Amino acid sequence: MSKTIRGFLAFLAVAGLGLLLLNCGSSTSRPAGVLYVLSQGDSTVGSYAINLDNGKLSEINTTAPTDSVPWSILLDASGGVAFVLNQGSSSITSYTLKADGGLTKASDDIPVPDFPVAMARNAGGTFLFVVGQNPPAVGVFAMQSGSTSLTPVETVSLTHRPTAVSTGTGAGGELLFITGDQDLVSNNDNTVSEFSVDGTGHLTEMTGSPYTVGSDPGGVLAVRTVPSGGVGGQFVYVANSGNASDGNSISVFSVCTVTNASCSDQDVANARLLAVGTPVSVGLAPMAMTVDPTNTFLFVVNHGSSSVSGFRINAATGALSPLTPATASTGAGPMGISMHSSGKFLFVANNGASNVSGFTVDTTSGKMSTAINVTSAAQPSGLVAK
Repeated sequence: MSKTIRGFLAFLAVAGLGLLLLNCGSSTSRPAGVLYVLSQGDSTVGSYAINLDNGKLSEINTTAPTDSVPWSILLDASGGVAFVLNQGSSSITSYTLKADGGLTKASDDIPVPDFPVAMARNAGGTFLFVVGQNPPAVGVFAMQSGSTSLTPVETVSLTHRPTAVSTGTGAGGELLFITGDQDLVSNNDNTVSEFSVDGTGHLTEMTGSPYTVGSDPGGVLAVRTVPSGGVGGQFVYVANSGNASDGNSISVFSVCTVTNASCSDQDVANARLLAVGTPVSVGLAPMAMTVDPTNTFLFVVNHGSSSVSGFRINAATGALSPLTPATASTGAGPMGISMHSSGKFLFVANNGASNVSGFTVDTTSGKMSTAINVTSAAQPSGLVAK
């Protein structure tokens, strides 16, 4: 995705809805599944109950306010607290999930680096990372399961303008990956940077970082595979959204986690990234990515093609093989994507159409059903399913 498009999207929307059908009404008990929807048009978070038997969505008649330009949403490790990143106000709003699937807003918003574009938490839910562009920086916050509070740890200046962030693990512990599309020091503009994260949340850039990726990287996702009876690994996927010859693709990297013919002892210590083959072609302007709960399938939103690309992940090498069919159509201008923890339901927020595409997913083949598009709040872009 070009820098111009990304700048435009920054003033559009966030959020998502559900699945096959939308039913209006209220719920008096905790639903089996919930989809949380950000709306930049209304500056709210909406809640929708997901019927896990038939995929129907029922609107929970309550919304919670956000601050200016809500951009993305994630849950804490307990699944009982939600955090919303507000791009317009450079803040995070936190919420406690109520028994009926609604949200209770915490009293105070939390300042983050200016013009934030992405956030991620580590698997254990002890740290939250927020990248901002003005100036380029990553903010580190300590968090506790079940708490709406965040405690600042440090803010680290970056040499590349950040576009996305993800967390992973190496042989030495936790890792942080940050994509950048504009180098402030040299001419290496399109990169993914790698940092180690110590037990206090302190960041140290790894030797060998940054690594070159395709043009205009707009998304990054670290995936750990643990195949039954085999050897998995830590892999990093970067969505290259530019229009250059190496754009509209996914760059694949393997992290050196064990010593072998490709990775020396020093490579393992440095968590060196090794390119896996050549970048894999996808649709136009790929953005957000997600995986199923078993880390077997990777799904990529193609903003410019109004589609989702699906791949099977080789658990041993991280290589991607297109599903059959390789893509599924969405509404116009998809931006956000989220999968329910059952692995059966995939949700895509279509910013250009102000609706949400709901897919059922075959848990064996990864095949996506034909989308059913449901009208959403204005200009959705971020969403999360529970």
